[in-house]
Parts: sequence; C-alpha cells; structure tokens
Amino acid sequence: MKDYRLSDWLPTTRKEMELRGWSQADIILFSGDAYVDHPSFGAAVIGRTLEAQGLRVALVPQPDWHGDFRDFKKLGRPRLWFGIAPGCMDSMVNKYTANRRLRSEDAYSPDGRHDMRPEYPTLVYTRILKNLYPDTPVVLGGIEASLRRLTHYDYWQEALRPSILVESGADLIVYGMGEKPTIEIAQRLSTLLEEQPHLAEYDEEGNAVIGLRAFREAMQTNGPVPQTVALYNKENIPGGIVPDDILLHSHEDCLAHPQRQAENFRHIEEESNKYEAQRIIQPTGEHYVVVNPPYPPMSQTELDASFDLPYTRLPHPKYKGKRIPAYEMIKFSVNLHRGCFGGCAFCTISAHQGKFITSRSKESILREVKAITEMPDFKGYLSDLGGPSANMYAMRGRDESVCKRCKRPSCIHPRICPNLNTDHGPLLDIYHAVDALPSIKKSFIGSGIRYDLLLHRASDETLNRTADQYTRELITRHVSGRLKVAPEHTSDHVLQLMRKPSFSLFGEFKRIFDRINREEGLNQQIIPYFISSHPGCRAEDMAELAVQTKEMDFHLEQVQDFTPTPMTVSTETWATGYHPYTLEPVFSARTARDKLAQRLFFFWYKPEERQAIRQELRRMGRPDLEARLFGRHIDQPALPSRNHKRTKPSSNHRKR
Repeated sequence: MKDYRLSDWLPTTRKEMELRGWSQADIILFSGDAYVDHPSFGAAVIGRTLEAQGLRVALVPQPDWHGDFRDFKKLGRPRLWFGIAPGCMDSMVNKYTANRRLRSEDAYSPDGRHDMRPEYPTLVYTRILKNLYPDTPVVLGGIEASLRRLTHYDYWQEALRPSILVESGADLIVYGMGEKPTIEIAQRLSTLLEEQPHLAEYDEEGNAVIGLRAFREAMQTNGPVPQTVALYNKENIPGGIVPDDILLHSHEDCLAHPQRQAENFRHIEEESNKYEAQRIIQPTGEHYVVVNPPYPPMSQTELDASFDLPYTRLPHPKYKGKRIPAYEMIKFSVNLHRGCFGGCAFCTISAHQGKFITSRSKESILREVKAITEMPDFKGYLSDLGGPSANMYAMRGRDESVCKRCKRPSCIHPRICPNLNTDHGPLLDIYHAVDALPSIKKSFIGSGIRYDLLLHRASDETLNRTADQYTRELITRHVSGRLKVAPEHTSDHVLQLMRKPSFSLFGEFKRIFDRINREEGLNQQIIPYFISSHPGCRAEDMAELAVQTKEMDFHLEQVQDFTPTPMTVSTETWATGYHPYTLEPVFSARTARDKLAQRLFFFWYKPEERQAIRQELRRMGRPDLEARLFGRHIDQPALPSRNHKRTKPSSNHRKR
C-alpha cells in the first residue's frame, strides 16, 4: 500500500495549499459530501479531471453555512470560478424518507452525522458565495442541479419550482456527467485571460481573475458550451429562437396549468435520451432558461482516463477515526460502465448519465481491481463488479445510425430493441479476468440485475447460450447468499407505467434461480424489491402483490414507498395527475392515509398488522384476497418461510 502524504489529496485548507506552494487556486469546489478521493465521488472526479489539465483545484467539503461563513472565505477568490458539487445523492432524498422523516444517517457524512449539510446545498452555498464575491462566477454541477435544470416538482415543498439557476443566482449549470463540459469551460477561461488580459479583474493581492463580464464573454466564444444551462434575456439568446429549438411552456404557464408541465416533460426526457439532442428553451419570469444539447457519450478511452486519475481512493486524513457509511459500502467495489438503457419511469439515472452505455476497458478495470487488492484491510472479496445496471456492460446498438435517430427513453421497454446487442460475453470475460487474479477470493455482484435481458431470446443462438452461461455463473459464483432483484410490482398495468417487464418474467427467473441452486447444492435466497404508491397503483394492486408474493413464499423485507424526485416520468405523473406521453389522467395515492393503506400490505405476515389489513380488504369487497392471505382461520400466526429472515423491515430509499 502506498504511503500517502497530505499533499496527495486536493487541498482543503490554506495550509494544504501552501504545502503545494500555491498562493491562489484556479477553481474552488464546494461539496455537500465528505471528501473521499475516489472515482465514485463526483467532487473528487471533477477535481482530479481539472487537475489533470494543469489547473490548481481546491475542495471545501461540507462548509459550515452558519455564522461568519469562514469556510467560504478561507481560500480566497479563485482565478477562474467557484464550483458547487452538492453531493452524490439528491440532498433531500439523502436526508428524508418518502414519509418526510429524517433518515437514520447521512451516508456521505462522517459518522453519518445529519448536521453537516443544509437542505438544498446548491441554493445555500451559491447565495453565500454570491453575497461574499458578487462578481466571481459560480458554476453548478452534480445531481441536485442537473435534475432541477428546468421547471420541476419538489416533493418536500409540494410545489413546482423554476430552474435552480433562477433560484440560486448562479451563472451556469453543467448537467450530467461533467468532465467534458468542465474541461471546455476551464480552457475557454484560461485562453481568455491569456489572449484578452484587458478583460481580467484583479483580487486584493493583485492576481488576475475572471469576473462575470469575462466569464460571459468566454461562454459565448465559438458558441455556447455543450451540456450547460444558461440564463438569458430574450434578445440575448445566442442565435435567437430558431425552428429547431424546443420552446417549452413557460414556468408560469405550468404553475397555472399542470397538464402543460406534463407536456413539457415528454420533450425534456426525449432530448435527454437522444444521441443528437435539440436545444431546449423555457421562459421563466423575465428570463429564458436555455439548455444546450449535451456532448456525445464519452469514448472508452475518455472514460478510462477519468477512472485512471491519481485518486488515493481514501477519505481525506481529516476524517481519521471517523466512519463515512457510503465509502465503507463501495471501497471494495468497481464500476464497470456508465449509462443505463432501462428507462425505468421512476429512475433518474438516464436523466443524469444518459441511456447510452460507455464501458471501461478490461485493462482499466483490472488496474483498479489490483489497486483495491493492495489496500491494507482488503480480505480478498470484491463487494461489487457492477454499474447502474450490473449486466449492461459493453451493450450498444449494432447499427449506430439507428441509435442516432432514436428518441425512445428505454431500449428494453416495452420490448427489447432488435438493434440492441445483448451479448453478455464481454462481461463474462471481465468476471473471469478479475477472478483469475491471485489476490481475489470472490467477486460479488451487488448492483441490480436486469433479468429481462437474461431471459431475452435473441435470433442468434450464440447470444442465448452466453446469457444462460452468465445466469449460471452469476448464481453459482457471484451471489453472497442473497441475490437482490427489482421486479418493483406484480400488477402488469402498474409495471407498464413503471416501464418494467411483466411480473411473469420474475417468476420465470426465480424458477431458474431455484433450479440452479438445487443442482449446485446451494442454499441461496432471491430478494425482490417492490414499490408502493407508484402512480397508477391502488390499494387493491398492493393486496394482489401481497397475495402473489406470499404464494411465492416471500416475506418482504426491502420495501419502499414511491418518492417523487425531480426529472422522472413517475414524478411528473404524480405531481400533475397526467401521464406526460399520453396526457391521460392517472391516479396516485397522495394522502398519508392512502399511502399507508398501500404500504400496509407489505407486512401481511406481522400479527399486529392483520386487523388493519382485514379491514382494508373488506372495505374493498375482496374476501377472496383475505382468504388467500390468511386462510379461513385468519387469527393463526403465519409461520416463517424459507425465504424469510428476521430482520427489521426497511423503508430506506434505494439509491438510483
């Protein structure tokens, strides 16, 4: 294991800057998460990416936003800009459950502390910086800003809110995966200071710095930076509004007419999932929010370069003796790719990473695995070889020209695209190469598995045999006793709204799982995830779910109420009452009573819940379901099944 010095981390204090011989940073990032120098933590990735361009990058993790704001002043004014990286999870999802209760811990803070970040850190940090340094550019990035780049529904405030660019007073948003646009911004600003020094301003120590005038000039040189969001007056929109632009209903229109918000969202999602997107413009108050089209997906070489940056892979030394829960969970895991073409209606991954898969090379993956094996507390077990979806590695369209014309949000719903190459062979090759390393005892797959891809029968029989081989190897070599999968519901009409496959496919996969376990003499469990209160789901659907899962011998542990998060089809449906693609009304359980009535059915096996469940079933007029759940002697306690392990039921939000 390498002996690290304090200067091997990005500097977080003035003293650490001096260790590097710096009097000023080019860019100062403010992060809502603890600083873990690891490729799974966004602030570290952007910091290291900019550092690789020869820039001086400092990082202030979890600044104190109370009192005299000394954490915001301690590093002074940067040469180029302040960046806001609010965290790896949306701050409100990270802090609260679907029932708006405080979570047991903040997974991205030392010792899980709740007091290390404010609600909406993007807003809080930006307003402080703009108050202290009004003429210094502030650039937003990360999940929180990306998902709030246009009018969006905020579940915690129960309101449609405008673009976070309007609310925060920041100067630019970088949305999605930020390496390429951030590099472009830095190059433009550095070039401007060199070629047009008359546009520079000077700080208290006489250093040339970028002010807002120079920043705006640079952002328009050679056209707007792709994958950014900016605010303009109508007369200043670059090139004006042209026919190819998508002009959304205004924010004020959406407030007055919720159906127009639903109409807007279809365009927003489609453009997020296109290879070559159009510019989106939304009038908001006296301004226009302009979303510039994204860069094409990163190449494998570019993605490898991001993962191969000189991360220490460790929390900053300031956290010595403290536990950072999210780091403990991922420190022995490896991310194989970016992107997800599942297009689940409740998921934000495609909105942030896109649906096109970019996969790392085998060489890059093996370099990271070898680095993990050199960690002093590594015992030979990788917790995950995965990604947003575990088994999409190296999958893409056979004919890229077809993909470039496509605007489907999902490549596998309502059916698997015939142009999609579903070959699991490259992923098996990665598994075999990793497991062949002498320091690896076992590699587990902790990411979600798409069993519809495994069960898909392609016209090429070779692909089918490879999928069968992958399924067997997954079950026999890569399950740590319990395989977690996400059917999400049992009702086909709810699953259709979720963009998930029929529950019958889960039944088929479970039969295969059980058969392989019998054949191999294994005693493993399959653990399904389900969601209650999703748009379109009624209490009767949840009662059917309880009956069907009981008859499959499950006592559900991992359960979740639907949490409306910005920029998903499900959230827009829940918030407006209309489905964005059909504009037809859709029922949603919105009241606390309705949501509780649905969630109750998860726990039919708990004696203390039976009376309430019986009353709900009788209210529905479904004695048939009551009999199937409890039998005729419904006061007899249910016996534990072989799929039941007595752990405390969890309502924690699954990270998406």
